[in-house]
Amino acid sequence: MKIGFTLPQFGPVAGDTGELVRFAREAERLGADSLWVGDRLLAAVNPTVGYGGRETIPDAFRSVLDPFALMSAAAAVTERVEIGANVLIAPWYSPAVLARSLTTIDRISGGRLVPGFGTGWSPEEYEAAGVPMSQRGGRLDECLDALFAWWSDNPVEYGGKYWSVPSTHVDVKPDRRPRPPVYLAGFAGAAVERVARRSDGWLPLHVPGADEFDPEAVNGPMSRIRRLAGEAGRDPAALGAVLRVYPMTTEALDGVVDTVVRAERDTDVDHAFVEMMNLVDNVDQALDTVERVLRAARG
Repeated sequence: MKIGFTLPQFGPVAGDTGELVRFAREAERLGADSLWVGDRLLAAVNPTVGYGGRETIPDAFRSVLDPFALMSAAAAVTERVEIGANVLIAPWYSPAVLARSLTTIDRISGGRLVPGFGTGWSPEEYEAAGVPMSQRGGRLDECLDALFAWWSDNPVEYGGKYWSVPSTHVDVKPDRRPRPPVYLAGFAGAAVERVARRSDGWLPLHVPGADEFDPEAVNGPMSRIRRLAGEAGRDPAALGAVLRVYPMTTEALDGVVDTVVRAERDTDVDHAFVEMMNLVDNVDQALDTVERVLRAARG
């Protein structure tokens, strides 16, 4: 099982911006297999939709660092760990701008980029991004089309309902060929179908402390994804999954380890990462958590 951790991006730990490089280097030295970012744009004072089924936005989202900058910095100072995004809100970004940024990060890392995409949940963030939230599904599909073209064709040209790329020469392609593996998030029907048709894998989520880890919560949707992939003429066995383990409190740390161990034993998941937003206040605590989780999960 590959085990990764989030970079210092949200909440109090984001104040240790100057310590990002130390965290990335030390996490790799301790044995982490991947380092991850998310994508939050703002913390609405009066949110139309709260976070995770609640009515409010977590205080941690009041302090946010840019995911592209963090991935670039981590890629530049590490040699082995994969650099992942779970998830970038693709409908916010012009595909050409997104492709340029992600290609650069993949090249800096020597082909270690693992981009994950989703559609988000916050109407206020869509308003701030200047994108109608009602178009999020269609924009995600078109963004994937344009990205895949950017990473494979030369010259590149794309025309859709929402996005267009005039014919252009793109000589810089990702190091990882034919392209970085693209993962997609979501549990709803349309999201699961998109994973099966468009992606290299799925991004499930478990919250230790809220519920005991149920392997069927991963195995059931993954079976459907692979069945749909086969019906679409794709190789079902080629699709993977990266499990986001998202503890809400420091008391849930034992549940983090249990989730990772049980996922490895009882599912096809071979890669998990720990969201540390609610676990640590500074980089020293973050590195201590990395060491403790890796020691406990690997014995």
